[in-house]
Amino acid sequence: MPVRIVARRSSIHGQGVFARTRIPAGALILVYKGRLITHAQADRRYGDSTESGHTFLFTLNARYIIDANADGNAARWINHSCVPNCRACVVENRDGDPRRDRVQIEALRDITPGEELTYNYGIVLESRQTPRLKRLWACRCGSVACTSTMLQPKRTRTALA
Repeated sequence: MPVRIVARRSSIHGQGVFARTRIPAGALILVYKGRLITHAQADRRYGDSTESGHTFLFTLNARYIIDANADGNAARWINHSCVPNCRACVVENRDGDPRRDRVQIEALRDITPGEELTYNYGIVLESRQTPRLKRLWACRCGSVACTSTMLQPKRTRTALA
């Protein structure tokens, strides 16, 4: 089977991941890999990561985070886009073991050779989204629909009628 992706410099930000072959819509491209750590371990290791504007941490579930800084694969280099061609899906383990949940990167549409793979990071911070934080988490996807930040609005709870 030919290698479908390659990591290299990106015009969006730093490294990126690019298709080497055609990838059809719905295809599983790769699984986000890294060391499994608890939220408390992540807090001890990285503190308030909202201040860096850069992270290789992926929230897996209520107990665990995938830390792609350790044992990570090419998935950590996939950049954010406001109009992505991929999505990251958390797949829960059938036996209910949260340590065995995983994150799959899947194509949202057909992807052509040479095209950069992107997904919406969906970053929601607990803190107030100040102009400084929005600049720190700036989006550089270049899409006409770009929101200029990787930060997503906080989800609000709606009252039941």
